[in-house]
Amino acid sequence: MPQLETLAQVIDGLIALLMLVVNLLPEPLAAPFEYRFMQRALLTSVLVGAICGLLSCYVVLKRWSLLGDAISHAVLPGVAIAYLLGWPFFIGAFITGALTSLGIGALERHTRIKADAAMGLMFTAAFALGIVIISKIATSTHLMHILFGNVLGVQTTALMLTLAASLVTVLTIWLAYRPLLLYTFDPQQAQALGFNTSFIHYGLILLLTLTIVASLETVGIILVVAMLITPGATAHLLTDRFPLMLAISVAVGVISAVVGLVLSVSLDVASGGAIVLVASGLFLVALLAAPKHGLVARQWRRWRLNRV
Repeated sequence: MPQLETLAQVIDGLIALLMLVVNLLPEPLAAPFEYRFMQRALLTSVLVGAICGLLSCYVVLKRWSLLGDAISHAVLPGVAIAYLLGWPFFIGAFITGALTSLGIGALERHTRIKADAAMGLMFTAAFALGIVIISKIATSTHLMHILFGNVLGVQTTALMLTLAASLVTVLTIWLAYRPLLLYTFDPQQAQALGFNTSFIHYGLILLLTLTIVASLETVGIILVVAMLITPGATAHLLTDRFPLMLAISVAVGVISAVVGLVLSVSLDVASGGAIVLVASGLFLVALLAAPKHGLVARQWRRWRLNRV
């Protein structure tokens, strides 16, 4: 298919660009990336880190952390059903994630159940269903890779899907930047200006689902919620300007993904866990040393006020 050939060419070009940067590194760090599977893992990590960083700002500012957790767990039965039918995991995961998101919205709008309870009900039921199905059809190894990620085993087809999801996410945020910005900070004003806030709401949820599904093979279902919260939370400590927050969050996501990948290879540890730990470490640094909102700066200002 022409589209697949085009994506393959884009992937080859992106890998070539990444290798130009990798070749500038010291030999011990650059050596593992001579292998094609490591190059695929590197590109996948960069893409996932970037799109998670982008959406992380919206998740943090909208206080959607529990929603991200709900969707990430709810995709598991879709993964299991896709495995049964011989489909790519991506398709089944996206369908069940989208259906769960719509189900949460329906419960919240048409019953007495509040948002947090609706999320808890939907994602625990879906996650339990997924575990039951997987226990019957797959080995524990399959389950571990789905739950915790295995970026070193990413195949070209999965990388193509991740690239496509990244392009869709970036293009959507670029085209709908102003409506998304208004909806994030002031939904009432967005509605008053004529924007369809329900459409924006569910569109953002679908983007969140798409990003979670694209991150499955990198950090896994359980850890993807950390990549959707930590970069945005880190950026939120470092700046009050939204465009700069987006840039910092993307940088944190990419750095976490790349450094975590290198550490996972060097130390022979799980890639998903290493990526999340690096992101958490960057958050801790920001929490302590952020110039305005960091703990050290706050203590310093308090000490100076007390002296006066």
